[in-house]
This record gives sequence, C-alpha cells and structure tokens, in this order.
Amino acid sequence: MSLAGISLLIIAIAFAFISIYVVKTLKAASSTMTSVSNTLEKVEGQMQGITTESESLLKKSNNIAADIETKTQTLDGLIETLNNVGSTVGNVNHSLQGVSESVAHASHEKDENVAKAMRWGDAAIELYLKWKRKK
Repeated sequence: MSLAGISLLIIAIAFAFISIYVVKTLKAASSTMTSVSNTLEKVEGQMQGITTESESLLKKSNNIAADIETKTQTLDGLIETLNNVGSTVGNVNHSLQGVSESVAHASHEKDENVAKAMRWGDAAIELYLKWKRKK
C-alpha cells in the first residue's frame, strides 16, 4: 500500500469517527430538543390555565368592586339620613329648651303673682281682723 492509500484510509477512518460523533451529538441534541419541546408544551398549558384563572379572578374582583361601590352609595344615603335625623333631633332639643325656658319664666312669674296674692291676702286678713277688733 502506498502512502497515498494509507493517507486515504486514515482520512476515511477519521471521517467515519467524526461522522459517528456528529450523529451521536445530533441524536443527543434531538432528544434535548424533544425534551425542551415537551417542557414548553407543558408550560404553555400551565400558562393557559393561569391566564384563565387570572381572567376569572379579574372578573370576580370587578364584581366585588361594583358590589362595594353599590353598598357604599347605599351607606352614603343612610349616613345622610342619619345626619338629617341628628339635625332634626337638635332642632327638637332647641325647641324643648325654648319651651322649658318659657315654662320656667312663666312659673317664676306665677310664683311672684302667688306671693303677691298671699301678701294681699295676709294684708286683707289683718285688715279684717283689725276691723273686727274695733267693732
């Protein structure tokens, strides 16, 4: 065998080893890509589930916010009504104070009139008794 034949044989054997190594590398890469593809499919499915749950949660949150707004508006009416009741009670209290002061003033005047009447009565009794003694 000549030197060229031996060189060609070495080149052929080296090419065969390189080809085998490239095939093994490509098979490993293929199985890795298959694994990555499967993983990505699972992640995609989970993301769809998360998206669905997120949308559902967002809808529920919006419903809760609308419910809270409705209840807040109802409470605003109730608070306004209570405020009006408080004002009315204040007005009634003010009126009762006025009536109480009027009654106290009238009572004081009546007391003075009663005291005057009693003094006049005492004076009249004294005059009567003096007149009777003179007789």
